[in-house]
Amino acid sequence: MARIVMKFGGTSMAGTERIRRVAQIVKRQAERGDEVAVVVSAMAGETDRLVNFCREANPLYDPAEYDVVVASGEQVTSGLLAITLQAMGCKARSWLGWQLPIHTDNAHAKARIGTIDSEELLASMAGGTIAVIPGFQGLTDDNRITTLGRGGSDTSAVAVAAAVKADRCDIYTDVDGVYTTDPRIVSRARKLKAVTYEEMLELASVGSKVLQTRSVGLAMKEGVRVQVLSSFIDENAPSADTIPGTMIVTDEELENAQVERQLITGIAADKNEAKITLTRVPDRPGAVSHIFAPLAESNINVDMIIQNVGRDKGETDVTFTVPQADLARATDVLQNQREAIGYNRLIPDTKVAKISVVGVGMKSHAGVASTMFTALAERKINIQAISTSEIKVSVLIDEDETELAVRVLHTAYGLDAD
Repeated sequence: MARIVMKFGGTSMAGTERIRRVAQIVKRQAERGDEVAVVVSAMAGETDRLVNFCREANPLYDPAEYDVVVASGEQVTSGLLAITLQAMGCKARSWLGWQLPIHTDNAHAKARIGTIDSEELLASMAGGTIAVIPGFQGLTDDNRITTLGRGGSDTSAVAVAAAVKADRCDIYTDVDGVYTTDPRIVSRARKLKAVTYEEMLELASVGSKVLQTRSVGLAMKEGVRVQVLSSFIDENAPSADTIPGTMIVTDEELENAQVERQLITGIAADKNEAKITLTRVPDRPGAVSHIFAPLAESNINVDMIIQNVGRDKGETDVTFTVPQADLARATDVLQNQREAIGYNRLIPDTKVAKISVVGVGMKSHAGVASTMFTALAERKINIQAISTSEIKVSVLIDEDETELAVRVLHTAYGLDAD
């Protein structure tokens, strides 16, 4: 017998027929004798609908009341799934975020989970009752509902798995695992049997939409074994134990499993980047801090940075990227700091994309960046900016060349399926 946490996203919960299919999958897992907890998202599109209601009511809405509204989407699906499981003869009940409770800080709309009280939950699961838990939500110390930010149900599932010491956390999505790149771009992309936490964290942070970044970081910190697999399987298919997706594991576990290791694990593309160039910034100590300190104070993440030093004129151009959703705020911050920074022009550009190659094999192999730059140069794809980490190289290119770049790099690193 195992203890399994299963998570289903909005696409999987989009309507009563899909909820019934999810219930069949959950029932099969429980029939193996496993203790099962299920974490669910709101129906696809429901959170957007609720967010729009808040904006229509008051564009400057109170984040605490916003959380009350948007948390209701997951409450609906958790109740519906419990009802459906009961109709199938299963023992099931819903546990809302405040009923466990899931304790968070008070950063409404972007709360972070602190602790989860699991004693009553574990007793219920041990008695054979399937627990259905709404994702994305928690409770502050002063008993106010919070939400974790978009994609937060993945984090909820991993946190619940850590709290109940689950043997595995299965994340059911609309894909059947983690691929070497987006199969919609490269038809010969391969599904990976396993990737390390480090690799998945990098892939999630640079554009892979399979898992939310925070959930991967939490899984790595708590040592939760995560599996990504598809909820769109035949009703008569066996349980997840015999239909493996992609396991997210430690580097040591991957080595022990003797899975064939690639130098590069995957290629990710992200079109949600924006480039900002500040021209004729004074070339003096402290000038760059006047740019990035105000952005940091406004919680705007900066990724790639290029500074071109013009020593003859005592001026430099500074180029960097921010999330496209933060471009307007970043522009406003920098315009307010124009006198302190001393730049001449601010040039924004949203027609860019970040392409990243990720793999733990980079730690011990030279030439990964060279292969990337050569492959792109041969197809005359211009690189506008570069950033690196120990297991990642990212470049910024023109948005129109995104798919070509992904295909070229996928082939260059030998990732194409036979």
